[in-house]
Amino acid sequence: MELAIETVGELSSVAVSDDGQLLGEITWASGRRHTPSLVPMIERVCALADPAGDATATRSRLEVVIVDVGPGAYGGIRAGMAAAIGLATALDLQCVGVGRLELQSYAHAAAGSATAIHRASRRSWVWQTFAASPRGWEAAAEASLGSVEELLETLESSSAAVICGDTELLEEAQRERLAASSAVMGAPALNIRRAALLAELGRRRWQSGGAVPPAALEPLYLRDPAIGPQPQ
Repeated sequence: MELAIETVGELSSVAVSDDGQLLGEITWASGRRHTPSLVPMIERVCALADPAGDATATRSRLEVVIVDVGPGAYGGIRAGMAAAIGLATALDLQCVGVGRLELQSYAHAAAGSATAIHRASRRSWVWQTFAASPRGWEAAAEASLGSVEELLETLESSSAAVICGDTELLEEAQRERLAASSAVMGAPALNIRRAALLAELGRRRWQSGGAVPPAALEPLYLRDPAIGPQPQ
């Protein structure tokens, strides 16, 4: 069995699957309060995954813990990773980390390629293109961090079939600018980062040898935190 944990935004999601078959999934509006809601939701989804509603029985059958490692809200990333590391350590399991942009683009894998975008701050965006290959769903390039103008210029010239992610955070004029190009916006409902998709991606990585010990799990921030010393 696989447990997937997604907490990098204000919507969180957890899922349990068995050899890729979804047994239970919960997605909820966690806001910025990831920590107090996450453990009860993990307990609840583990109960959903067992015919008798026994969360302990589900935990005893887990084989790997999969977690979204970011980028996203710092508190959310830390909450998800802490839960994944703690549970995997207690159960002597390995972990698989999957990035937010890969997860969001994977919802559009049927299109063949997708560019996922994420507003990292008021002035910066992150974007990355993924595409289907004989080896599976893979990054076509490294993630980029830049201004909204750099993002728009990239998207206007991109050959990706779909643009997905934080598209609703673009201003109306920016969306109209992209609509005038060949870019196609993904359906808003598919921008929700579902733990069921995370479980699917993570299971494939685990089976191909991509799991790591809990202590080796690394977050993906891509930018410095807003707290601490700031540039003048």
